[in-house]
Amino acid sequence: MSALRDRVAFAAEERERLAPWAVASAASRGRVVPEPEHPLRTGFQRDRDRVLHSRAFRRLEYKTQVFVHHEGDHYRNRLTHTLEGAQIARTIARALRLNEDLAEAVALAHDLGHTPFGHAGERVLARLLRADGGFDHNRQTLRVVDLLEDRYPTFRGLNLSYETREGILKHGVAFAHPVTLPDRSGQTPLEAQAADHADEIAYTNHDLDDGLRSGLLDPTALEEVPLWRRVHEETRARIGDAPESVQRAQTIVTLINRLVTDLVEATAARLDAASPRDVDGVRRAGDRLMRHSPAIERGLHELKEYLYRNLYHHPAVLATTDEAERVLEELWHVLCNAPDKLPVQVRARFDEDGATRAITDYVAGMTDRFALAEHRRLTDGRDVH
Repeated sequence: MSALRDRVAFAAEERERLAPWAVASAASRGRVVPEPEHPLRTGFQRDRDRVLHSRAFRRLEYKTQVFVHHEGDHYRNRLTHTLEGAQIARTIARALRLNEDLAEAVALAHDLGHTPFGHAGERVLARLLRADGGFDHNRQTLRVVDLLEDRYPTFRGLNLSYETREGILKHGVAFAHPVTLPDRSGQTPLEAQAADHADEIAYTNHDLDDGLRSGLLDPTALEEVPLWRRVHEETRARIGDAPESVQRAQTIVTLINRLVTDLVEATAARLDAASPRDVDGVRRAGDRLMRHSPAIERGLHELKEYLYRNLYHHPAVLATTDEAERVLEELWHVLCNAPDKLPVQVRARFDEDGATRAITDYVAGMTDRFALAEHRRLTDGRDVH
């Protein structure tokens, strides 16, 4: 037997290992621009690697999750969030006999369209472009992978597979998109649903961790949330008298395990009942097949509501996001009013993409620190309205 495992061997392995409702790489609907197959990697492995090597992926290191990058080296940023989510997506996919490579590719790509300063920046651009198609980071992610990355001589973007693009496109596209869009009339494949749930599990838990570490969340008040209280009590009973930092870390670990295990078990029960014959059976299913049990779904909702009220709307966080919104709005107006300040490659796209959308692409792609530096350079403290 040869030691070499090539793409054909991977495809054969998938036929043995994957469930009928999983997306096999050999059955992919292909790419927008046809390409020869790689001799060693499946199409979804290539998607994953193209995302990892993209400039947009590297920029995630300096984009806000909750805390702006200069507030501390130990808080999550968009890159660490993405990596944590991808690990969880692989775990879910493996447990349900799904295609781990596809789930990972979607999870790694899902935030490539995020603006500087997190959802604060997204709100600004959505408001500024309300009359011009709007803005949404999921929609922008598809624009990044289809159009804005420029690594290849024969096509714009990364030319990802249909299934990866389908998983990225959560909410459809309101503004013009010159590339044919995936059909979103049914459910997405379970690999995309795994990436979506992994995103939610990752940000809920690491935002809890960062909120407690920062002191913005009160650990005593957090005990009022039933799911957290139960998990915290179980953790204390298991590890005994440990330092507070260890108690917190182990509670987060236990909570992630609880959420992932519940999701996998509840989804497996639904799949056993529905018995979809293939991935198209998943797409046609009336109810979403991947969900938590009702009790955990309710507990997770209560926990997210607590974070919404007490962390995302904490006065210290709001003060930072208010300033971020001001900076990004002023920067966008300066560039719209003085396009000569833009890099030549951005101006070169005006005819094809329109000036407003090209400028928005440029601003959305900035890191926090670059946006702050460009704002200082271009405004010099002047009122730009």
